[in-house]
Amino acid sequence: AEHQHARYNPLRDDWVLVSAHRVKRPWQGQLEKPPPEDVARWDPHNPLCPGATRANGEVNPQYEGTFIFPNDFPALQPDAPEPGDSDHPLFRAAAARGVCKVMCFHPWSDLTLPLMSLAEIRAVIDAWAELVAELGVSYPWVQIFENKGAMMGCSNPHPHCQVWASSFLPNEARLEDRTQRQHLSQHGMPMLLEYAEQEARRKERLVVENADWLVVVPYWATWPYQTLLLPRRHVCRLQDLRDSERDSLASIMRRLLIKYDNLFEVSFPYSMGWHGAPTGPYLEEDCGHWQLHAHYYPPLLRSATVRKFMVGYEMLAQAQRDLTPEQAAERLRSLPEVHYKQRSK
Repeated sequence: AEHQHARYNPLRDDWVLVSAHRVKRPWQGQLEKPPPEDVARWDPHNPLCPGATRANGEVNPQYEGTFIFPNDFPALQPDAPEPGDSDHPLFRAAAARGVCKVMCFHPWSDLTLPLMSLAEIRAVIDAWAELVAELGVSYPWVQIFENKGAMMGCSNPHPHCQVWASSFLPNEARLEDRTQRQHLSQHGMPMLLEYAEQEARRKERLVVENADWLVVVPYWATWPYQTLLLPRRHVCRLQDLRDSERDSLASIMRRLLIKYDNLFEVSFPYSMGWHGAPTGPYLEEDCGHWQLHAHYYPPLLRSATVRKFMVGYEMLAQAQRDLTPEQAAERLRSLPEVHYKQRSK
């Protein structure tokens, strides 16, 4: 805990430098603005609200639960043309097609997942699984991700995520496919299933757990309060989850996100996303090396206004963190599971 060392990340086949003593250094750098506490429940100018008009002129329905619609500014489109042939191996291009969707979790803009009911979170999980199953028929990769908070690039204060389906396996997917395949071949057990069993036994990086799931600050975490959400059972894709596992997932997600908000008593920013076995043509292949999991990457380090910057050494050499995963897990684990906004009432 007091001496710098490097830790290996078997999921990404890279290393992270752990320098726990650096968190003690004085900070005179940039301070972030805390997120606003007075978000309007409904705003006609917020394009994600029920009844609001979006940029393309379409009017949202008066939805009361989840609401899914095509992204008005998609990064991927299904009919993009083929790029021209390369005249040199250093100048290669490949086709990139797909669809991008936006999914609103709830009609109210002043709610986030940790403040939603278990039934409302369960509805989100069901919608995620349905989208992966639907888009996965045509596309090999379906990426669900949520950018929460302006600090993580969220442009609309409304509970929502995005779903991008692509005609190719993105870099992170290809990397995790390779490392998990190698681990199963060498050790005879899916990597993240074995890892979950080890963390459940060791407990030093455990944040929350229940009968079906556990959340840990991974041994190789890069971001200060990064977590990994893992099922205890071998599950390849979201749509493979049993009914009871979806209920327990809603519960453990809310418990984790309440702890995140309670850490600095602020609506905690993060980027999160689900990784599961590829789809499309891979549905006919053996993907037993895959284990479903979700990554949470929050940027805050010392307080609601001091973030971790991934610059300099991190960009030019390798990732570096300023407190140990064990310290981060202990701090998160010790936090109450009643949201600070509800305690004050």
